[in-house]
Amino acid sequence: MRIVFVGAGRLATNLAHALHESGQDIEAVFSRTMSSAKELATRVEATATDNLDDLPRDADAYIIAVKDDALPSVILQLTQGRSECKFFHTAGSVPMSVFGEVAHHGVIYPMQTFSKERMVDFSRVPLFIEANDNETLDQARRIAESVSQKVYELTSEQRRQLHLAAVFACNFSNHCYALAENILANEGIPFDVMLPLVDETAAKVHTMTPREAQTGPALRGDAAVILHHLEILDKAQNGEFFSSDLEFAYMSLAQILQTVARPDETRHSIAEILGQALEGSDETEQNYPIPSRRHRRRH
Repeated sequence: MRIVFVGAGRLATNLAHALHESGQDIEAVFSRTMSSAKELATRVEATATDNLDDLPRDADAYIIAVKDDALPSVILQLTQGRSECKFFHTAGSVPMSVFGEVAHHGVIYPMQTFSKERMVDFSRVPLFIEANDNETLDQARRIAESVSQKVYELTSEQRRQLHLAAVFACNFSNHCYALAENILANEGIPFDVMLPLVDETAAKVHTMTPREAQTGPALRGDAAVILHHLEILDKAQNGEFFSSDLEFAYMSLAQILQTVARPDETRHSIAEILGQALEGSDETEQNYPIPSRRHRRRH
């Protein structure tokens, strides 16, 4: 199959590499910068260009892997003079309707985190496909199944929900790793010490539900530990490694964690636990960022 890639970023690099290794013919690669186009084209034995008009006009499939907000303009230009070609975008949160009146179009969304420096094993990457007609859907399935053993058909709305879940499971989790790295760096502790914990946390959800795997002071309602953590963040918030929003983030996550992990159990909220712990002390609840008091939703 003759495939053209529009985009040469992290996702495009991994997917093009996997398709090339599976025997597909990556005919050309476009990027806004010629250096990026050449870098990927060299990997997959393709022609590089930074001009959409120079791409082949009769490829079997055009895979568009660009920023979400660039899709409409790229689609408009790319599809001109290619009325019988099949086009696929790779975005998780963009509906298929972005293609408008394009005759044959669909989506091939690989749900994974990518980097150019580390090629993923695509056989384990779930790919989610959708198309506006059966012929284009069959094409999407052939492309997806040539690299992955996990291919699923989802609607645009289902895929958007999937992408939202992935942001929580991947993007926000990774940012929490970065916050942990900052806290450790403040004391000269290498992040490597966290890796066994990170690995075990991920491994557990292969055999347990996330709710069953949950642990920690918020789940236990351990006010002493929570207060100690908030004190550390409060004292360090003006330092190089800390943001003033971390206290609020800590409390927000603690309250959500408790509610989600044990919804059927009767227990005091984090705010109530802290309020009780602070009674009779020199501190007041106003010293701590309890979201229900400091950040009420505005209507």
